[in-house]
Amino acid sequence: MIRNATAVWFGTGKDGKGHLTTQSTTLNETQYNFSSRFEEGVGTNPEELVAAAHAGCFTMKLSFNLTNAGFNPTELRTKCNIKFENGSVVSSHLILKAVVDGIDSDKFSELVKDAELNCPISKLLNTDISVDFQLN
Repeated sequence: MIRNATAVWFGTGKDGKGHLTTQSTTLNETQYNFSSRFEEGVGTNPEELVAAAHAGCFTMKLSFNLTNAGFNPTELRTKCNIKFENGSVVSSHLILKAVVDGIDSDKFSELVKDAELNCPISKLLNTDISVDFQLN
């Protein structure tokens, strides 16, 4: 399986602008520029997209882990904070709120750790990865 996305950029780094389109067209010429990346401008940015990818991948992996261990997750909600410093992604921090009936904290922690280490996006990222979770 191969997935793809396309970036198009016009102009200089600071004054130019671009757009991103994903294979599925969920993003379809979605704008990005200097201010959306380094300030608070309108549009997306690569780090935000990495955060979405990591949150989604980790959450789905955890759901598979829970199901394979005999638990039925009611809700898994993950926020991902990507830290971007000095031109590099230096960390990805996942914050999970979970509702899973019948699981104890130790077993849940074990399954979370496995998802943290083994979701495909975690494996791709060459950075510090951490997870905090709240199990209800």
